[in-house]
Amino acid sequence: MKMIGSDYVLEAHNIYHTREVDSGGCFNGAGSSALGLKGVNLTVHSGEVMAILGSKGSGKRALLDVISRRADGSTRGQVLLNGSPLTKALFQQRCGYVTQSCTFIPGLTVAQTLHYTPTILSGYLKSSKVRQVLADLALSQVAHKRVEYLNISEARRLAIGVQLVRDPVMLLLDEPTQGLDPLSAYLLISILSNTAKKTGCGILLSLQKPRSDVFPFLDRALFLCLGGVVYSGGTRAMLEYFHGIGFPCPQLENPLMYYLCLSTVDRRSRDRFLESSQQIEALVERFSRETPISDGPLNNMGSGKVPLAYGKPGELKVWVMLYLKLLASTFSCGLTGLKSLFMRLILLPLAMSLMWLFYNNVGDDAHGFFSKNGLILNIIGLSYGCGILVTITLFPIWRKRFAQDIPEGLYSGATLLIAYNSVSIPFSIISSIVASCVIYPILLDPKFPNGMVFAYLLVALWSSFVLAEQLCIAFLLVVKVPFNVAITVTYILVISMALASGTVRSFKGLQPWLQDNTKGTHTRYASSLLHSIAFQTRKMNCTPTASVICPKPADFLHERLGLADPDETIDIAASCAFAVGLAAFNMLLYLFPMPRCVKQKLKD
Repeated sequence: MKMIGSDYVLEAHNIYHTREVDSGGCFNGAGSSALGLKGVNLTVHSGEVMAILGSKGSGKRALLDVISRRADGSTRGQVLLNGSPLTKALFQQRCGYVTQSCTFIPGLTVAQTLHYTPTILSGYLKSSKVRQVLADLALSQVAHKRVEYLNISEARRLAIGVQLVRDPVMLLLDEPTQGLDPLSAYLLISILSNTAKKTGCGILLSLQKPRSDVFPFLDRALFLCLGGVVYSGGTRAMLEYFHGIGFPCPQLENPLMYYLCLSTVDRRSRDRFLESSQQIEALVERFSRETPISDGPLNNMGSGKVPLAYGKPGELKVWVMLYLKLLASTFSCGLTGLKSLFMRLILLPLAMSLMWLFYNNVGDDAHGFFSKNGLILNIIGLSYGCGILVTITLFPIWRKRFAQDIPEGLYSGATLLIAYNSVSIPFSIISSIVASCVIYPILLDPKFPNGMVFAYLLVALWSSFVLAEQLCIAFLLVVKVPFNVAITVTYILVISMALASGTVRSFKGLQPWLQDNTKGTHTRYASSLLHSIAFQTRKMNCTPTASVICPKPADFLHERLGLADPDETIDIAASCAFAVGLAAFNMLLYLFPMPRCVKQKLKD
C-alpha cells in the first residue's frame, strides 16, 4: 500500500478572516461582517495530530474553512502546503475535510460506500485500499452493514474512511468527537493517531470539550479565543510555556480542559466577563510577542513536491461510480431498496389501475364522452402526481449528498443528473409501458390492438411523469424542504391542466391570448394525444332523440382543444421535447454555483 511519506508540511501564516453574518435570506442584502480570526499561525507535519481547541464561537470552524478554501468573506494571510500556496484546487486534490454532518446513501453497505467513492485507484488497488481503511478504522466487523443502521460512532468513522480512501496528505475534521460517549471518543482519537503515524497523513481536528485520555494522542495544540491565538505549538512545550508565564497546570487537572477554561471568556457576570477578557487579551498579546511573525513562509520546501494532477479521477469514472451507487441503492435488500423499486416501477401502474376500476364500464354514448374527458384529466394529473411523489421521495438524499460534495470538487451537478437520469429514465419507461397496458382497454377497444395508438398513450404518460420529475429536481436545487417543492410544482401543473388540457375548461371559453399561451405548456400536447386516442379511434354508440344530443368526435375535439383533427406527430414531438428539454436545462442549472444563502440553507 502506498505510503504518503513524512515530507509534507501544512502552514497557516498570519491569518485574518472577516466573516459575513447571515442577514436571514437571499434578498435581505449582504448583511454585516465580523472579524473571526486575528493573526492565526499554525504548523502541521505529516504523521502529526493537531487539535484546535476553543469554546463555541472562538473561530475553530472558521479556521478549518479558511484552510480548506470554503470560507465566505475576506481572508488575509497565507496557507501553504510544502511552501506552495494551498489553492482550492490543490486542497481538493491533496487534502480531505470531514464536516460534522455527513450524509450517506441509504441501502448501501459500509464497504460499498467506501468502494463507490471516486478515486484514481481501481480494481485490485481500490479493493485493497478499502480493506485497509476498514481495518484501520475498526469497521471490518460492520463492512456489510447498511449505513442507515450504523450508530453515531460507526457513522463518524465511515465519514473519515470516505476521505482516507482518497489517500489525503492532510485531513481536517470539524469536532469529530461531538455527540460521542467517552469510550467512543477515545477510540476515535486513538484510531486517528494510529492512522496518522501509519500512513503519514497530517491530521488537524477541532475539539470543544477534550478529555484527559486523548492528551497523549495529540502532537500539537492550538488554543483560540474570539479568533485570537492563546497558544500554538507542541503539547509537551505547551505545559512548559504556560508554566513559564505563571499558569502551571495542577497535577490532577486535565491540561487540555484547564488551559481551555483559561482561554474562555467567563460570561457569568459583568465583572468576571471584563476580568477574563482582559486576561485573555494579555495572553494573546504575550504569545504574539514571544512568537514573532515572519514575512516569508515558515517552511521553505519547493512546490515541486505537490503534483497538481494527483488524486483527481476523470469525469467518466466519477459518473460510473455514481451510476453504480444508484443501482446498488435501488436494488439493495431491505426497506430502502423495496421502497425505491416500488416508487420507480409500481406506483404509476397502481395509480392507473385505480382509473381502470372507476372507468372500466364507461361506454361510447353521449355520457361516455364526458366521462372520458374526465378520465384524460385524471390520467394526466396522476402521471404528474406520481412523478412528483417519486422525485421528492428519492432525489433529496442525492441533492443533500451533492451539496456536501460540491466543496470537494469530485463531480459537477451535470454529472450527478446524468447518472440519476440514466437510472431513472429506464425505470420510468418500463413503468409507463405497464401503466399504458393497464389504461389501454379503457380508451381503446382491446379486440383491435393498434401499436401506433399505444405509442401515443405511452408518450403521453411517460412525458408527463418525466416533466413533473424534472420540475421537482429544478426546484430542489434552491428549496430545502421537499414538501414545499411538491406544493410549488403541484400549483404550477394544476394551473397548466386547468387552462391547457381542455378537460376542466374548453378552449372555446378562453381568451385568445390565453389560447396562444397554452402552446407553451406540455399539458396541451399530452392532452391532445389522449383526446386523439379517446375520440378519434372509436365509433360513437349513440342514437339522437329529442332529449339526447349525440356530439360528433370532431365537433367535441374542436370545442375542447380548438382542433377538429390534432396532429399527433407534433404532439409527440412537443411532449418529448418538454420532458427531455427540461432534463437538459436542469443539467445546465446544476452547473451554476449555488448562491451563498442557498448553500447556507442546505447545510445541516
